[in-house]
Amino acid sequence: LEPHLSRSLSSSALSGLAAAVAGGTPASSSSEAVSRSGVQPPRFHVGIAVVPQQIAWVVERLGKFHQVLEPGLHFLVPVVDRVAYAHSLKEEAIAIPNQQAITKDNVTISIDGVLFLRIMDAYQASYGVHDPIFAVTQLAQTSMRSEIGKMTLDRTFEERDAMNQAIVKAVNAAAQAWGIEVLRYEIRDIIPPNSIKQAMEMEAEAERRRRAEVLQSEGDRQSEVNLADGKMQAAKLQAKGEAEAIRERARATAEGIRLLSSAISDSKGGEQAAALRVAEQWVASWKEMARKSNTMIVPATPQDPSSMVATAMSIFRKLNNETALEPHIPPADGATSSFHDESVEKEAAGSTGPAERS
Repeated sequence: LEPHLSRSLSSSALSGLAAAVAGGTPASSSSEAVSRSGVQPPRFHVGIAVVPQQIAWVVERLGKFHQVLEPGLHFLVPVVDRVAYAHSLKEEAIAIPNQQAITKDNVTISIDGVLFLRIMDAYQASYGVHDPIFAVTQLAQTSMRSEIGKMTLDRTFEERDAMNQAIVKAVNAAAQAWGIEVLRYEIRDIIPPNSIKQAMEMEAEAERRRRAEVLQSEGDRQSEVNLADGKMQAAKLQAKGEAEAIRERARATAEGIRLLSSAISDSKGGEQAAALRVAEQWVASWKEMARKSNTMIVPATPQDPSSMVATAMSIFRKLNNETALEPHIPPADGATSSFHDESVEKEAAGSTGPAERS
């Protein structure tokens, strides 16, 4: 084939064939054949064209659309067929340049992003719009400004995902007629003015201080509650201890009185010993009062201590007699056995009186 071609074609045709087989562009036309999507279609061919993978070539015959060449080997008619457009079917990332936008609360911010798209229909991308990439970029910028105008400054930082989805939906609604599908949109930077930055930093600092104060106050409150609870528990335990001590002292006092009473009543000469003890305490008490106080208090008959002893012993005998008559504890309802005993004694006296008189 090469000797035959060398006789029928010039050297420029051979270079065009080599470029066509390789899927590239001849050196003479490389500056002219630059596609809108960055792929360079061959301007000249000798009837054979090899399309690379994920590339679509749009072929025109005599200036009219003829077909879209898919990846692989194709045969064309020289001079009549021309590769007019070449598109990449891969997903592309288009940088959306920085632009100014005004939020709902009238704050001017700078915002940029990245648009991810893919050409789905090479025919629509070639004849539906003059420059599909530029058209989609401009549409993304206008949609982004429109979405920013619907939100306040705080919401623009919080609802990036919702804003990205809204921009993708708005761009896809118009890009379908151009054979382009927008896959996603990502906002890169949202830059507010310096004054707004300072205000936001002050607000964040105030919020941090507020949280710190709230935590401190909650800690202080919990500390006071714990202290009060501890004091309450201590007071309860102290009261229980004091009550138990009082009961123990009462039991000891009762036991001492019981033992003393039993010793006095059971022993021979107990009353005389008790009288001697009372007289000794009586004299000691007057001695202590005279030593510690300037005021002198004397009984009506200081020269007769025997009367004081006699009075104390009479009280003691009376108590012993009452105890003998009342051996049991009165009931809790207020009724005492002494009332019953008195009524019984009265009845007995009434029944025995006449007999004694008779």
